[in-house]
Amino acid sequence: MGTDLIWQVVSMLIYLIAMVTIGFVAQARTKDLGDFMLGGRGLGPFVAALSAGASDMSGWLLMGLPGALYLSGLVELWIAVGLTVGAWLNWKFVAPRLRAYTQLAADSITLPSYLGARLRDPYAIRLVAGAIILVFFTLYVSSGMVAGGTFFESSFGLPYLAGMLLVAGVTVLYTLVGGFLAVSWTDVVQGCMMVTALVLLPIVGVIHVGGPGAMLDAINAVDPSLLSFTSGATVVGVVSSLSWGLGYFGQPHILVRFMALTDAAEATAGRRIGITWMVLSCLGAAATALVGIAVYTHDTGQLANPEAVFITLGQLLFHPLLAGFLLAAILAAIMSTISSQLLVTSSALVEDIFRAFAGREISARGGLWLGRAGVLLVSVVAALLALNPSGTILDLVAFAWAGFGAGFGPTILLSLFWRRLTSVGALAGMIVGALVVFWWGSVDGGLFDLYEILPGFLANLLVAVGVSRLTGAPSGVDAEFEEVAALARH
Repeated sequence: MGTDLIWQVVSMLIYLIAMVTIGFVAQARTKDLGDFMLGGRGLGPFVAALSAGASDMSGWLLMGLPGALYLSGLVELWIAVGLTVGAWLNWKFVAPRLRAYTQLAADSITLPSYLGARLRDPYAIRLVAGAIILVFFTLYVSSGMVAGGTFFESSFGLPYLAGMLLVAGVTVLYTLVGGFLAVSWTDVVQGCMMVTALVLLPIVGVIHVGGPGAMLDAINAVDPSLLSFTSGATVVGVVSSLSWGLGYFGQPHILVRFMALTDAAEATAGRRIGITWMVLSCLGAAATALVGIAVYTHDTGQLANPEAVFITLGQLLFHPLLAGFLLAAILAAIMSTISSQLLVTSSALVEDIFRAFAGREISARGGLWLGRAGVLLVSVVAALLALNPSGTILDLVAFAWAGFGAGFGPTILLSLFWRRLTSVGALAGMIVGALVVFWWGSVDGGLFDLYEILPGFLANLLVAVGVSRLTGAPSGVDAEFEEVAALARH
């Protein structure tokens, strides 16, 4: 093993040990199922903001986005614009009302249980929503484990299985013992690592190539259109990119951070912190790609794998120990998403499916251990699926953002802002929205090259409103709405 690789392994071990340590520290504050799934609703705005950001972005922020920008230029940044606007709207309008309403609606600790209480339907909508989360997030967790195995295989030469089991084992361990607080606290560390890496790397890279002017000259020598936001863009393409922002309204692993805030008023600070983190991270990803173009395309030849531009620049520009921490930032992005989705999937299994069928209350200690059993069960199934990674599992990830965004997004928005929404309307909208996403995306190239979240979102919205108007309005909602509006304003 070379000296450089040894330094990078040391960095990785420090990171992994730190994550497990945080998990055991969080265990001391995890006493019941509410603590395990929602941290006792005691999340401050800083933790909530960074946790939401880290669990949202995954490896896309450090590999996918820089890789796309490296290949096609700044025109690929439209998707980051759409995501930033969507995240801002989510924090501004959804976060305070969801925090207030989930506590008012039977102190709900999961999205399905909230919908069941809000729509006066304790079984059907809760079971359907819980089942959707259970099935698709199990596959999503599996894909994250595949990404972890692939990361260690490509970066350190470990066998795929060993890398996958290492990532799965560490992530499951700290999630299992510390629950929501462990996931949130590790997300903060992981989010700080991600944004630090994305700010530091391009700064050092610009200095390396001789300053901003030299970097721009090198990029222009390759292709001036790489610096254009419109070169090669189409109206449909820009609309599709911007529509990614709609996905935020329906992502359970992000929305649960809003539910865990100390109170609704914390959403304002959370929004400012979260959007600042997101803007810095996205700009850093763009700058990393531009530095990569200047260094590799012009000076040393095209990279074989554009998505590795962040990794290769880190190894080129930094001491191996620091390069190891940059690699750890990629692993942090992968693990933060796995842990968040794992916890949400476990909560759907225990709180929304098991308890619905059990029909009885569960003791605080019993609920805590059921939650841990749910994490273990879901992780074992996900790991078994990841043993032999297939195109089927990986392809589902491409639909997951659109599926959850179109399947749950309009339902959440209507439940918070439209009193007339009914259980039947919500169920019909969720099913239609998800079906449209999968049908639209299954067509080769997609219909009209339009991202499937937009037609799926609109279909859910129209069906939910139409069916709700044809069915009886739930009782007692007017008083709830007035109370929620008052709580959300404070």
